[in-house]
Amino acid sequence: MVGQDVIFGGENPSTIDAKGRTCIPAKYRDVLAQAFGDERFVITKAQPIKFGEESYARGLSVFPVGVWAEIKSKALANEGGYTSLQLDSIKRQFLNPAEECCADKLGRVLIPTALRVHAGLERDMWFVGMGRRFDIWSRETYDRLTTQDEKNLPTDLTAIGL
Repeated sequence: MVGQDVIFGGENPSTIDAKGRTCIPAKYRDVLAQAFGDERFVITKAQPIKFGEESYARGLSVFPVGVWAEIKSKALANEGGYTSLQLDSIKRQFLNPAEECCADKLGRVLIPTALRVHAGLERDMWFVGMGRRFDIWSRETYDRLTTQDEKNLPTDLTAIGL
């Protein structure tokens, strides 16, 4: 697949305006255009990350359209062998809320209202590269995630060269 080795990386602070518009980082737009040959992308709900007993971090995940097509195809073919209840949850949580988008000539994109509300995006936010996708988190949620990640890190990272 084109773009198989392409990595979205980095942490990029940003803001969202009252109309729900934000600017996709230029380096992410460049990866979409140059590596995937398509500036379009799909925004959907990110996999929720459990904070505590009943608390979850909710954000958004952004995929190049080609990568999203692979994910959707695998999900609908039930390549994971999920139960019908699990598959329905996957459809409701990830497939059905997905919106195809494209940044305008200034790099701005309108994040759909339902997704913006889901992720709690009101002003300050972070774009975070995650390999074949990038995530969008509110500043508050990303601060909590970073704190949780620090607690979850193994104490010895020499196996991966750190």
